Amino acid sequence: MALTIRVDGHVAVNPPVPKRLPGFGLSIDADRARSLSAVIEGEIIPRLMVAHAAPLAAVVPIVSEPAISAVEIEEFAPLVLLVEADVLLVHVEAILARGVTFDTLLVELLAPTARMLGQYWEDDRYDFVDVTMGLWRLQEIVHEISGRLPPERIAGGEAHRALFAAVPGDQHSFGTVVIEELFRRHGWDTDRLCEVSTSELLKRAADCWFDVVGLTATCDCNIARLASIIAALRNVSRNPRVCIMVGGRIFSTKPDLAVEVGADATAPKADLALKIANQLVVDRDRGVAIR
Repeated sequence: MALTIRVDGHVAVNPPVPKRLPGFGLSIDADRARSLSAVIEGEIIPRLMVAHAAPLAAVVPIVSEPAISAVEIEEFAPLVLLVEADVLLVHVEAILARGVTFDTLLVELLAPTARMLGQYWEDDRYDFVDVTMGLWRLQEIVHEISGRLPPERIAGGEAHRALFAAVPGDQHSFGTVVIEELFRRHGWDTDRLCEVSTSELLKRAADCWFDVVGLTATCDCNIARLASIIAALRNVSRNPRVCIMVGGRIFSTKPDLAVEVGADATAPKADLALKIANQLVVDRDRGVAIR
């Protein structure tokens, strides 16, 4: 079957595959594929929504036309399942060449694409391995592009520190890859834990200073545990005034749960989560009560 790819207004049928980039080996054995279950389900970027009025009032959304259209996402998502990362990279480079920023690429293309792949899997349109490989290719794209770009640094002072992890037992690592990358590029010193146990999460928070801890949960079954985990994090945290944000599919539909589990904030998209995290730290440093 002929493969048609649309890139920056041009259409190519069965386009040549570019020479493989170093580090783009994508062969995955069965064990590795199973370990990538963290990138399969549902929500990809922490679906965060503000849990209290103060940060919400400080963040005013800017209304503008999206740089990446819904049609582009619908065309890109199936492509991710069909071709190697090298070919996807050519497509992504064409988007960046027209002036789309890397941040916009992360939030407006890669995140919705990953959500769409998760929906394909839930609808049984593609199997475990197909979707796993597609999401793995997206992660390769993130790493390849980010490796070419210098991080944006905040002038003066030390960088804030953030820790990101899925709630223990709830494995969704691609979302933390993207949100960590966004924070890192905007001057944050970041850490990310994959498939972490509760004890490992608490130990990291106790050993290292973090201004913000971000946790994602997309399964209802983990919500009851999340409240106790957040309470434990506050008790052991090396930073006694650590700000805790939560996200995931469940918080997208029930944002009030953020308050119920004891979090400080949540937000609908990764870029807004970054703004809210900055505001939380500013409020904390000014002595403003954030909970």
